[in-house]
Amino acid sequence: MQSSSIDDRPLNDHYKSDIRYTFQFCYWILKPIGIYSFIYKDANKFGKIVSVILILICCSVLQFVMVPFSYILFNEEELKAKIKYLGPVAFCFTSLFKYGYLGMKGSKLNRCIQHVQRDWKKLQNKDHRDIMVQYVIMSRKLIMLCAVLLYTGGLSYHVIMPLLSKEIDTNLTIRPLSYPSYETPLDIQQSPIYKVVYCMQCIYVLIIGNITMAAFSLTAIFITHASGQIKIQTSRLENLKMKGKMLETGFENCLAIIVKDHTEILRFTKNVEKTLRELFFVEVIVSTLLICLLQYYCMMEWQISDSVAISTYIILLSSFIFNIFIFCYVGELLLGQGSEIATASYEVEWYNLPGRKARDIVMLLAISKYPPKLTAGRVLVLSMNAFVAILKASLVYLNLLRTVTEL
Repeated sequence: MQSSSIDDRPLNDHYKSDIRYTFQFCYWILKPIGIYSFIYKDANKFGKIVSVILILICCSVLQFVMVPFSYILFNEEELKAKIKYLGPVAFCFTSLFKYGYLGMKGSKLNRCIQHVQRDWKKLQNKDHRDIMVQYVIMSRKLIMLCAVLLYTGGLSYHVIMPLLSKEIDTNLTIRPLSYPSYETPLDIQQSPIYKVVYCMQCIYVLIIGNITMAAFSLTAIFITHASGQIKIQTSRLENLKMKGKMLETGFENCLAIIVKDHTEILRFTKNVEKTLRELFFVEVIVSTLLICLLQYYCMMEWQISDSVAISTYIILLSSFIFNIFIFCYVGELLLGQGSEIATASYEVEWYNLPGRKARDIVMLLAISKYPPKLTAGRVLVLSMNAFVAILKASLVYLNLLRTVTEL
């Protein structure tokens, strides 16, 4: 194979704007929580200092909410109250885990980002660039939709529901809060203290929302990019098939590019899977738990006819279902694209080629038998079947929970 011609491929003149467009949402999400400098190594000294300050602020806000909430959860005697606190506490601790995980995996995530940047830089064919832009638009739409659901549900839970939901005790005037807070030594119902606590809880929801969106946006960008690259290789193979006997002149060069790029795609998807599989595993477990709990919360609020709380929980439920759906969807997308390249390889008229050239196609067919995939901690392959299994598991746990609490 003529590898020199591969290295001499021209560059994409628009690669800087393409890269900026690809990672624009990710940049907006990572910056406020201080993770940007840990993932992007091109940050200057001032940017790193700002990132450290932002991380300290975010961690302080998280512990300000988590500590009293966790204390009340473990010291609450009533079972239903424990269950009501369990969902927010689980989501909070999961967000803290994701925060630390993304920081620790910064160098590996940076290698994945550099791979995406290299792919954009060497993209010379206009049709191929159009394919990649379509997949970037897909990732942006997924990120925007997930953000709308997540922030709408989160802000409704923390801002609207405490103010408008029904209060059981009407004899006392109580200023509502989303989470229980410090009762001593200060009275949180007093005006300045209440405002500070309320604002801290509102900032808290923005922080955990950004942490959740950071993991989601990186996954969506990486997998749609890999799917777009696989689509390009499929297109190249289809072009070889259409050329028929005219293949023989430039066949070796074309196939060299296809095989080399396909190998790079497999290496890239493997790095993404190795970097994020623990995060996917936690996401699957916690999503199953939260989907179960949110359905239970809806039933609890239905008994007292609290329409505001029911609406908020339904929005949150939709958000978490959509979140895990997208993780499974991009995993299914990757599997499907990997299967398509195997089909396209087989449809090339390899049986009409000389033996040495036909062996190259056979090698590509052999590689394509094992399409790239995402796994949740090597336990569960992320696909639509996995999504259905998660929903079924949440319903099983919901029935168990209703039996235990006699709801």
